Amino acid sequence: MRQISLIYAPTNQYEVIVEVEPQFQLNPEALSKLYMKSANGGVVPLSAVAKLTQSTGFLVINHLGEFPSATISFNLAPGSSLGAVVSQINKFAKSSVPSGVSMTFQGQAQAFQQSFQNLGWLLLLATLIIYTILGMLYESFLHPITILSGLPAAGLGALLTLMLFQHVLDIYGILGLIMLIGIVKKNAIMMIDYAIERRRENEQVSAHDAIYEACLTRFRPIMMTTMAALMGSIPIALGLGAGGESRQPLGLAVVGGLLVSQMLTLYITPVVYIYVDGLQERLKRGHQLPKSKPAAEKAPV
Repeated sequence: MRQISLIYAPTNQYEVIVEVEPQFQLNPEALSKLYMKSANGGVVPLSAVAKLTQSTGFLVINHLGEFPSATISFNLAPGSSLGAVVSQINKFAKSSVPSGVSMTFQGQAQAFQQSFQNLGWLLLLATLIIYTILGMLYESFLHPITILSGLPAAGLGALLTLMLFQHVLDIYGILGLIMLIGIVKKNAIMMIDYAIERRRENEQVSAHDAIYEACLTRFRPIMMTTMAALMGSIPIALGLGAGGESRQPLGLAVVGGLLVSQMLTLYITPVVYIYVDGLQERLKRGHQLPKSKPAAEKAPV
C-alpha cells in the first residue's frame, strides 16, 4: 500500500492510501487480475505483458544511499589500533573486491578517516598560526623562519622512529607531531630571542657573536626542558599503563623527534639565523633610498 494523495478538510486532512484487499494478498495468482492501460486507451491484463514465476529471494535488501549494500562488522584485537586495521582492510579490498563493487567505512571507522584527512591541514594551520604570532612578536617576516627551521628535523626523527618500531602514523602519531611543534620551537625561541635582544642592546655585536653567546647561555635551560619532555614521554613510548599500546606511537614520535631535533637544532638554528640576519640587513639597505642632492646654485651673471 502507498499514499497517493491528501484530502484537505476544514479542520483536518486525510491521507488517501491504495491497498489491495486481504483476499487478494494470499495467492500470487491474483496478479493476473491486474489490468494496465495500453497506448490506444484500452486495458490489457498484466499476464499479457509480463511472465510470473515463483522463486526464492531476499526478504530485505539493505541500501546505502541509492545502492544495495552489505555491512561487514569487525572488532579490534587487543593491542591493535584502528588506523592499522583500516589500512589492512583497504589493502585487502584492493586485491579482493571486484571492480564494480565499491567499499566505504561507516561508524567509528568513517569518523576516524574523516578526522585523519583533516589532521594534515591542522598541522599546516598550527604552523601558520605560530609563524604569524612570532612575526608579530619579533616584527619580522624572516626570524620566524629561523625559529621554525628545526621542525623538519623533528618530523623526520618522529617518522623514522615510527618506521623503526613498525608503527603506522595514526591519530596518536599525529598528536605527537603537533606536540613536537611546540616543544622544538621553544628551543629555537630561547636562542633567537637572546640573540635579538643582545644585538638590540649593542649594535656593534655581530650576528655570529650574538648567536654564539645565546647558545652558551641558553644551553642549560634547553637541555633541562628537553630532558623533562623526554622523561615524560618515555613511559608512553614503552606502552606502559592500561591501554598504553594504543598510545605508543605518540610517545615514540615525541621521543624520536626530540632526540633528532636536539642534536641538529643546536647546529642548524645558529647557521640559519646568521644567514637570515644577513639577508635582512641586505633587504634593509636595499629599501633605503639615496638622499637627493641639493640643486647647484646658479652664479650671478
